[in-house]
Amino acid sequence: METVSSSFERRAVASLAALYAFRMLGLFMVLPVLTLYGTDYAGSTPLLLGLALGIYGFSQALLQIPFGMLSDRWGRKPLIAVGLLLFAVGSVVAATAESVYGLILGRCLQGGGAIAGVIMALVADLTSEQNRTKAMAAIGASIGLSFSIALVLGPIVTSLAGLAGVFWLTALFALVGLVLALRVIPAGALGVARRDAGAVPMLLGRTLKHPELLRLNWGIFCLHFVLMASFVVLPTMLENDLGLARERHWQVYLPLLVSAFVAMLPFMLLAERRRKMKTVFLGAVALLGAVLVALVWWQQRPQWALAALFLFFMAFNLLEATLPSLMSKVAPAGSKGTASGIYSTSQFLGAFAGGVSGGALLQFAGAGWVFGCSALLVLSWLLIAASMQPPRFLTSVWVPLADANLGAAKSKMLNIPGVEEVVIIEDERAAYLKVDKRLFDRSAIEDLQGS
Repeated sequence: METVSSSFERRAVASLAALYAFRMLGLFMVLPVLTLYGTDYAGSTPLLLGLALGIYGFSQALLQIPFGMLSDRWGRKPLIAVGLLLFAVGSVVAATAESVYGLILGRCLQGGGAIAGVIMALVADLTSEQNRTKAMAAIGASIGLSFSIALVLGPIVTSLAGLAGVFWLTALFALVGLVLALRVIPAGALGVARRDAGAVPMLLGRTLKHPELLRLNWGIFCLHFVLMASFVVLPTMLENDLGLARERHWQVYLPLLVSAFVAMLPFMLLAERRRKMKTVFLGAVALLGAVLVALVWWQQRPQWALAALFLFFMAFNLLEATLPSLMSKVAPAGSKGTASGIYSTSQFLGAFAGGVSGGALLQFAGAGWVFGCSALLVLSWLLIAASMQPPRFLTSVWVPLADANLGAAKSKMLNIPGVEEVVIIEDERAAYLKVDKRLFDRSAIEDLQGS
């Protein structure tokens, strides 16, 4: 029976990771090319191209939590299908656009398919508690991989088929995702919404006020602000200041991304295994800010600019991997789904604000101001993050309870070695725990359930 279950979970996670990757690949492919080729659209300005780059974040932020809540009522797969259809329609609108306003509309519709939270909830539905951390890590890895592939694939596709070709390919990816959702991915069971699978309305206010989560939400906002603002400038910097033909930009991104990923890994291991999370995290934020300051002066110096880009991608990848881990560790027991929804909303708002602000600064002040203002934003992040509490390395555990166990379950569980937090949810007949895996013995919980 364990073999069947394991096989089922592997198929579910692999298909969901592929779905997420196809979707993010389509969103990211425009990053290295939109401001280069977008000048061919009627009415284009740096401000409007920045808006086109980041507008998907606005619709994502607006609909992320509602999509997740609706999936609790109507099912995960129907909402995923709706989101993918919206994504496909937006891609077609962008592919057929002749003006920058059509491009903006298409990108906004792409973001309207806000299914990231629904996919994560379906992962929780389809995996056992002991395998869920690995499943979430697989999804996270697929996002990082799709980002790297997109920066390489975008310039290649655009050089062959133009910017419209990128959007047609994105529409195809959406249809492939739809087939995966309808034919390959298993359906999640409808029932009481699990608190670790999605946002819970009654927890939104309390989670928004959580001081440590607020720091992390500001952090992911800043990180994606910087990403979008920088990609308003970076493609034209490579072409105009460094003299690299646009069809060859992938030859720059590929080695930089691979080497930056390899360079980031030892610091990631140091953060997690040696429990130096705060030190590594603050170091990465400081490095990102320093690189942005350096780019203000190094834009026209090829060797220095490429070195700065290497450090930029290294810091970005490290922070992109560290922030969700911190959020998971900091979120109170029973609030992980809500904290994740707010975190994702902050991320997409950052992408929107970064695209718009980057375009406005480029149009009215110049490229140096984009990097300079981004550096100031990162400085604010560093100052806010400096006083963060070192995270406790705790893991979330969900425990189903029989009716007879509810009354005394909390006090009994708190007496189990390694259990730090317990929240009992009577409607779900379940307990949410935060535990120290070094001390926690799962069999003690099983003994308690059997008593």
